[in-house]
Amino acid sequence: MEIHSPDPAFTDSGRARDNVRLAARLSLGFVAVLWLIPILGWGLELERFGVRPRHWIGLPGILAAPMLHAGFIHLIANSLPLLVLGTTMLVLYPTAALRVLPAVYLGPGVAVWLFAKEGVHVGASGLVYGLVSYIFVAGLIRRDRRAIAASMLVAFMYGTLIWGVLPIRVGVSWETHLAAALIGVLMAIMLRHRDNPPRVRYSWEDENADGEVEGQDPQSEDLGAGQGISGKDRSGGANDDGAGDPRQAN
Repeated sequence: MEIHSPDPAFTDSGRARDNVRLAARLSLGFVAVLWLIPILGWGLELERFGVRPRHWIGLPGILAAPMLHAGFIHLIANSLPLLVLGTTMLVLYPTAALRVLPAVYLGPGVAVWLFAKEGVHVGASGLVYGLVSYIFVAGLIRRDRRAIAASMLVAFMYGTLIWGVLPIRVGVSWETHLAAALIGVLMAIMLRHRDNPPRVRYSWEDENADGEVEGQDPQSEDLGAGQGISGKDRSGGANDDGAGDPRQAN
């Protein structure tokens, strides 16, 4: 499989650098909001507004749960991954992010409400798992060097998260993690043709393309010319023979 290099005119442009800064600010702003919620709601036990599976009172938790955490340890564990993954997602896949982010925000909550065990499910770890799986799989199925590099980096930094999709730890919403990871994989496959940067084209590629369309092998021209002459000779010889032999005229 040929791996394409992105055009430096695209990746090193002023607009690209502005997009990186904007993506970092948006991700940092979201993490800041996550920290403001428990600080401003200190003592209010906001985590009770999380997802309660198969209880109508728990439906609003689909919207609220990713913004709530069981404590500061839980919040700290999600903050840095959200900053790194959110920035990466917005920089590499800005168009797909408009679909992926709502899907990994709301989708796990819906799945948890329908299928998860009893309890109250809170936390932004669904976003983390959804973004990890999307970035990782997108790098596997694309020919973009940036996507491949991001995939390898995510696998190196967050590969151990795979254990979070298994029911091996008490008090961990593995259903949220599993649903988010599956959504991320599905979205990466569905949106694999989005956000492909223009690749570098070398001069010899254009020359080869022009040669295939406009040029022709001199040997093939000589061969074709030779075949045409010999065909004419054969035709002429047949006519002469026919004219000299009455049996062939019949």
